[in-house]
Amino acid sequence: MNYAEIKYYDIANGEGVRVSLFVSGCRRHCKNCFNKIAWDFSYGHPFTEEVQAHILSALEPYYIAGLSLLGGDPFEPENQTALLPFVREVKRRFPEKKIWCYTGYTFENGSLKEREAVTPVTRELISLIDVLVDGPFVEELKDIRLKFRGSSNQRVLDVRRTLESGEPVLYLR
Repeated sequence: MNYAEIKYYDIANGEGVRVSLFVSGCRRHCKNCFNKIAWDFSYGHPFTEEVQAHILSALEPYYIAGLSLLGGDPFEPENQTALLPFVREVKRRFPEKKIWCYTGYTFENGSLKEREAVTPVTRELISLIDVLVDGPFVEELKDIRLKFRGSSNQRVLDVRRTLESGEPVLYLR
């Protein structure tokens, strides 16, 4: 997997000061996507063990609220496989820090609605995420007043509560 960018003090992609990892690769190609450059799976830099160690180190300070995964799309099948061991390690080391993830896919019944994105690791990866912003960006539904999402069709979901209840539980309205 490649990544397009890492922001070490991000306040735009989740609550608090966060480390944000923008992975490369997205097949959805939403109209007027804010990060078209990351559509290409080969764009950016390899997501090496050294890069992962650097991110883990950046998550250590008390004032870092957590990790945000964006893209591209973290839930492209290739990206899921690469991200799972890393996200497991983040949860192991920093169980108190929240992991946010942004995907153009739709969360449904503990997995993804779009079957082409479902892999053997999808459910486990979802279970490690605290807040999931799901759904494609739709230009016609763009609303700059929305918190942590670009269009009104997207949801900001509390993953744990959604998995427990079996129904979508919004983290933010």
